[in-house]
Amino acid sequence: MYTIVHKEPLAPRVSRYVVRAPDVARARQAGQFVIVRPRDDSERIPLTIADGDSDTISLVVQEVGRTTAVMADMKAGQAFADVCGPLGKPTHIAKLGAVVMVGGGIGIAPSHPISQAMKEAGNHVIAILGGRSREYVIMEEEMRRASDETIIMTDDGSYGTKGFVTQALQLLIDQGRAINEVVAIGPAIMMKMVCKVTAPYKIPTLVSLNTIMIDGTGMCGGCRVSVGGATKFVCVDGPEFDGHQVDFDLMMRRQAMYVEQEREAYEAYIKQHRCQLQGQMEAVRQ
Repeated sequence: MYTIVHKEPLAPRVSRYVVRAPDVARARQAGQFVIVRPRDDSERIPLTIADGDSDTISLVVQEVGRTTAVMADMKAGQAFADVCGPLGKPTHIAKLGAVVMVGGGIGIAPSHPISQAMKEAGNHVIAILGGRSREYVIMEEEMRRASDETIIMTDDGSYGTKGFVTQALQLLIDQGRAINEVVAIGPAIMMKMVCKVTAPYKIPTLVSLNTIMIDGTGMCGGCRVSVGGATKFVCVDGPEFDGHQVDFDLMMRRQAMYVEQEREAYEAYIKQHRCQLQGQMEAVRQ
């Protein structure tokens, strides 16, 4: 039983789940992920581990489709049907010098264990956190503890500095700051633009990819991406790759393949379950 021992909102439609999964918790390393099936009839979705202890793991989930909507409707005390992992290759942690951790949106969550591990390895960690507005900058306090410097960027300027994470990164470079490695996690377009910033300076840049995935073992091929002209599977070869070698345009086209079907499934779930629940609650009030 993968019981949800704690659940809390972090941002609109974004929640953190602390799940009892002792085998996964004891084996996990920074950068790895799990495949979760919330109910027996649910799809399997990949979620990067945001944190954990000897008995539990933390997962940060944004409600964007049917499966994540099912998770959003679950409460502490309920249990997921399956949590498979840890999967993927862990982040290579070493003393490099100065490491810039760029996290955008819910990409901040998987950035946390990497920042923590890099700092513990003796690196000077600079965290750049980005969100559309203040309410979408999640896990700020955790990231401050896991880094030596923290820079906040918001699209609308409601918190921190107005602008994008790429602008903060470019400013560090323009200031002549020594940067030995950049790790970027967030929307595909954000990671692509981060790599565009670092490429002219030949700064090693890792990205953590979140693609369509089913089995998590390399059998289905749904998570394939092109890296340096070669086909790689995110589930077994990644999820982290040299960002300068990733074909982001191809990856984004593949990510968009089932958007319409996912939208239809999501709307059907909302209509069937949440509208029905709302009707029941209104009947009780009357």
